[in-house]
Amino acid sequence: MTAIPEIDLSDPAVLRDPFTAYGRARERGPLARLVTPGFGAMWAVTRYDDAKAVLTDPRFELNAGSYLRPDVPEHCRRYLRTMQEMDGPEHTRLRRLVSPSFTARRAERFRPRVTRIVETLLDELAERADGNTADLLAHFARPLPIDVICELVGIPPEDRDTWRAYGAAVAAGHGPAFAQAIPAIMDDAVAAVARRTREPGPDLLSELIGVHADDRDRLGETELVTLVWHLVLAGQTPTNLVANAVETLLGHPDQLAALRADDGLLPGAVEELTRWCGPQLLSLPRYAREDVDLGGTTIGQGEPVTAALAAANRDPRAFTDPDRLDLRRPAGRPAHLGYAHGPHFCLGAALARVQTEVALGALLRRFPALAIADARRAPDPGTWRLTALVVSC
Repeated sequence: MTAIPEIDLSDPAVLRDPFTAYGRARERGPLARLVTPGFGAMWAVTRYDDAKAVLTDPRFELNAGSYLRPDVPEHCRRYLRTMQEMDGPEHTRLRRLVSPSFTARRAERFRPRVTRIVETLLDELAERADGNTADLLAHFARPLPIDVICELVGIPPEDRDTWRAYGAAVAAGHGPAFAQAIPAIMDDAVAAVARRTREPGPDLLSELIGVHADDRDRLGETELVTLVWHLVLAGQTPTNLVANAVETLLGHPDQLAALRADDGLLPGAVEELTRWCGPQLLSLPRYAREDVDLGGTTIGQGEPVTAALAAANRDPRAFTDPDRLDLRRPAGRPAHLGYAHGPHFCLGAALARVQTEVALGALLRRFPALAIADARRAPDPGTWRLTALVVSC
């Protein structure tokens, strides 16, 4: 029997190139053990079909152990438990109530507003350029999703600089600013829900305040505030995806030239870039409700399991020549797992796709001579993300 490979998540080589590390483990077998000194170990499924199976298998559950709980004031704690943590009827009910507001058609209707936000950010980026260079992450990719969220939930223009600071703190994922931002976001979300309850507007929050399946079932105040928090927390994907995509495209001039020549490639290009350099390396850990056999190995009840998305999205059993970036790769054959799979498929995936398409298209049109001056990457075992992307414009 082949020994199960072990991956040390603190190893600089793994942090520097997780795709190679996870790829080697995948080719040795369907399971790996992820270890971090001082933090224990968990199982990782490395192959595409196994990853899809685990993400939909009711024998594996998301629970409180799947999340790092920030320390927040008592009055904020009830807003921390988002839909992502729910399963069964509770999850189904909330998903049914909010999903109609997050369809691909609704995201397309929102595209003109995303376009205005992107163009404004690019104007600001051009003004900030010092010696023709600017940090694309700090001044474009990072504020983009929080500006979109503000537009989506009806945050007044005068409050949006504050929300940009919240977005930057949440994107960082740790530190004093992160800890301070969480209760501030929740308090401001409470105020936003109250404002839109009194004065509905043309925004998602106003719509959801009025959503009901029948006279007895509608979203309560706690659920609405929690949804805003969830949007801020989960809505940071475009920050890292846009930055990763720009770095990747500038490192693949043939693919960049093809995209510049035909912006009709953009929808498929975004899918391929998400597969190839998407920010999520590992899914949230799920816990076995019972002893489960995976690939001939028993996962004991209560043990954590994650899907190694960095391995599954480059599995040669699913994708032809998977380590090659190909912006003309047929989309959806099969679909990448960058937004998870199954009941917990990312609610905001359609909006994230639109944001990324608009951002990349506008950026490449606006700055035909774009080049990297400096790129620095975070040593993060769970997320493939940059800490700076300085470009010459």
